[in-house]
Amino acid sequence: MLEQEAGDFFRRGLEALEREETVAALAWFEKALEQERSPACLSCFAFCIARQRGQYKKAVSLCLEAMQQEPNNSLHYLNLGKIYLLDKNKAEAIKVFREGMRHQSNAQIIQELEKLGPRKPPVIPFLKRDNSLNKYLGIILSRLRIR
Repeated sequence: MLEQEAGDFFRRGLEALEREETVAALAWFEKALEQERSPACLSCFAFCIARQRGQYKKAVSLCLEAMQQEPNNSLHYLNLGKIYLLDKNKAEAIKVFREGMRHQSNAQIIQELEKLGPRKPPVIPFLKRDNSLNKYLGIILSRLRIR
């Protein structure tokens, strides 16, 4: 009985997320977690608290907990990547999205990666992308709108 209620609450939370009603989704996921602490619900709840409450550290730890329980579920990678984007950590978000795609194909992850767009080539091509000179020149040139 409780599992069925938790599943119903979780489904309603997902429907609210699809309509981008995060407040309602948060309430449904909280109710579902009271009944059953499933990894999928934990992951979605984590995204909601990051978006609504700005609790990024807590959200990341909840998502990582869900990923430990179900390491091959791309939903957790999607939610963790979206949390990193909310926290303005684009590099980590891309890394997590790509890791999720290695485990399981997910159309929403592909959509998120397409929104982020392709990376520009390094400013100084013979240096590595993560070289500090390349990094800061790229930042400066993009702020000056030269690049």
